[in-house]
Amino acid sequence: MKSKWIDFKELRSKLHFSELFAHYHVELKIKGDRATGFCPLPGHPRHEGKRHSPSFSANLARGVFNCFGCGGQGNCLDFVCHMEGVNPSDTQALRRVALMLRDRLGLDSDAVAKAPGKPSDAKAQPTPASPHTEPQKKRIINTPIDFQLKKLDAGHPYLPGRGFTPETIAHFGLGFCARGLMADRIAIPLHDPASRLIGYAGRLIDDAAISDEKPKYRFPGERERDGVIYEFRKSLFLYNGHAIPPGVEDLVVVEGMPSVWWLWQHDMPSVVALMGSSCSREQAELIVDRVTDRGRVWVLGDGDEAGERFAQSVLSEVSPHRFCRWVKLADGRQPTDLNELQLSLLLDPEP
Repeated sequence: MKSKWIDFKELRSKLHFSELFAHYHVELKIKGDRATGFCPLPGHPRHEGKRHSPSFSANLARGVFNCFGCGGQGNCLDFVCHMEGVNPSDTQALRRVALMLRDRLGLDSDAVAKAPGKPSDAKAQPTPASPHTEPQKKRIINTPIDFQLKKLDAGHPYLPGRGFTPETIAHFGLGFCARGLMADRIAIPLHDPASRLIGYAGRLIDDAAISDEKPKYRFPGERERDGVIYEFRKSLFLYNGHAIPPGVEDLVVVEGMPSVWWLWQHDMPSVVALMGSSCSREQAELIVDRVTDRGRVWVLGDGDEAGERFAQSVLSEVSPHRFCRWVKLADGRQPTDLNELQLSLLLDPEP
């Protein structure tokens, strides 16, 4: 059975206007990378008795089209939506079209896209192994750990100084670490989707000391034991995702972990963090799995360039599957700068 998940970015990369035009019997003049002619979109107004003029243009290299007559524009997937008589802005309809494409046009999202100029049945030749090549070691990703950090100082002034209450600090298991790899950092327990502890992140308490050698956040490093390499990847889970059961109507997605603590403290428990500005496919699946079909995903990033990249990344991966609303903050502001009233107004499901 084919997966119900659609990687839209990958699917779009496999669509080509030349094949789509042939499928929908669209005849256009092609010169170089550009195709022009009469608009084939079903929604283009037709006036009987009036002379039509070519208004449709498609860039075959970039995979985008535009009609200056009806205003239709977009990528190859948007073009298919128009030809199928649905609005590309309708996320549910877009998903149905994407699933249809996999079957009707033989585009399996799990297959490798054809490379230009290479036969489709060409097989990659294996690289001969050197007799001196060491066997590849086994890797285990985000495995649960069998220890907990002891003697963390939950009463350190850093967290109360940022406005966090003892209840919030205790709920998330936060505390200042005085030694080891997490020295001079707030230790932050990290749990996988099954609620198992898989490591700690550390937030440096002295912003003036942040450098390449001392990053603001430190995550678990790669380690080897008994010939097995243990690796940590934050892109495979959501911070606080283990605490959000499937079936919520509203889920707030933020960049950083302090924003999770802040919203939880202000009675908004359905919040997760990417721990960065890029949303991976695995994180997108976890987000979608936690929100009902008619639920909403609130994208609340910081008011800077990284926050914009974060929002665009989440929207690209999640909006084809769930309704998303981007909550933009003013320049330089962060979710932790907002009070309870401001948060409730910004994240009002019925504005």
